[in-house]
Parts: sequence; C-alpha cells; structure tokens
Amino acid sequence: MSVPSQNRSPFVRKDFPWWLAVAAAIAVVLGIAILVSDIYGQVFSTVSQGIWITVWVSLLAFLLASGLGLLLALMSLSEHIVLRQTARFYVEIVRGIPLLVLLFYIAFVGAPAVVALWNFLTHPLQSAGLFEPLQVRDFSLLWRAIIALTLAYAAFLAEIFRAGIQAVDAGQIEAAKALGLKRFQRFRLIVMPQALRTILPPYGNDFISMVKDSSLVSVLGVVDVTQMGKVYASGSFRFFETYSVVAYVYLILTISLSLSLRWLETRLNDRT
Repeated sequence: MSVPSQNRSPFVRKDFPWWLAVAAAIAVVLGIAILVSDIYGQVFSTVSQGIWITVWVSLLAFLLASGLGLLLALMSLSEHIVLRQTARFYVEIVRGIPLLVLLFYIAFVGAPAVVALWNFLTHPLQSAGLFEPLQVRDFSLLWRAIIALTLAYAAFLAEIFRAGIQAVDAGQIEAAKALGLKRFQRFRLIVMPQALRTILPPYGNDFISMVKDSSLVSVLGVVDVTQMGKVYASGSFRFFETYSVVAYVYLILTISLSLSLRWLETRLNDRT
C-alpha cells in the first residue's frame, strides 16, 4: 500500500533537494577546515578582504545595468524607428563582444578617450586656472570595471525587460487606456507589476552571473576575491587551498542568492 505523499518522510520525497544537502555538507566540511586549519584559515582571512569589493561591484554594476537595460527595452518598444533601431544596434553589438574584451576596451581605450574629450571641452577653463587637466590615472580602475560590466549586462537585461513587457496581455493595457490612465501610470500600475513575474527568473539568473563575472575585474588589479586569491597563491604557491577557498566564497554568495530568488519567486506566484 502506497504512503500518501503528504505523510512521507521529507527524505523520500521525489522533490527533496539532494543537491542542496550535498552542497551544504561540502560547505560544512570546508568551513570546519577553515576553522581548524591554519593554512585554510590564513587563505580565507586574505581572500575575505576582497568580499566587500566583489559585492559592491556586483550590486552597483547590476543596478546601473538594470536602469540602462530598462531604458533600452522601452526604446526598442517605442513607436519611433530611430529609437528602436538605436536600441537594437546597441543590444546586438554589445552582446556580440566578449565581456573580457569589452572590459579591456573600456579600461584602456574608452577611459583615455573620455579623459581626452573632457580636457578638450574644458581647455578654456583649464587655461583660466579653474580646472586642473584630468589624467588617465585619475579614472580609477574600479570605476572602469563597473562601467564595463554595466554596459555589457544592460544589453542582456534589455532583452529580458522587453520580453517581460511584451508578455503582458494587450487587452489590459487597452482597458487601462479606456480608464484614462496616462502612459507612465499604465506602465507603473499595470505593465510592470505583471511583467515582473515573467522577468524575475532570468533577471535573477543574470544577477548571479554578474556576481561570477565580477571576478573578471581582477585582470585590472581590482582587489576583489579573485585578485586577493591570485596574490596569495602567487606568493605562497598553495594553489589548491587558495582556489578551493575562492570557489567556496563564490558558491556561498551565488547559492544564497539563488535560494533567495526562488523563495521570492514562490511568494509572488502564491499571490496570484
């Protein structure tokens, strides 16, 4: 006689998250190793100095990319062909460039170009002694990395926002027009709340990808988790211990985000 699913032990249910149990076990083992091992403890102490930079770069770049991506999505849905074609040009070109190449381009081509343009535009003020000439080194590598991540992810988020907005039933938008709601009111009260349910899963996935891709800023010498790991490993030659801890830190960040997003998605679905 079969046992009703609601009375079964959680360990024999088909939907029990065994992957999470295994991941948690590995996390506990590595956590114990960090606590009891001087080597792992020293590695973690060094690597953890870059956690704040990793979190700061990921959050700020993703927020800026979300704003730019939403703007591009609205442009791509505009009635004006110039706006639509401009948005499409940006999305297709930027999505076709590898992130590392874009990072180098912004850091070593874009930043000097911006500095040169600024000095050209402010030359009369500089001659009057009101401004000092801007040097390329004054444009910090941290901000170059944030701008590069922002520009790259805005192209991907634009497509996510566009798809979510287009998924909203056109009949509801027409009903809102009939009620006299203005365009911004329709977007804020009708379109965006419904589009959010469609957008959230891929939007969250891109945020997790941003956390992982933020490790690329280490190539510019930004002192994030990866850069601190590289510095420690190159000096101690303990590559296994160092990169095990680096992977451990990133997994803690990304799995925590993934579980939080799943919980939020479930809450939103329960309200419908």
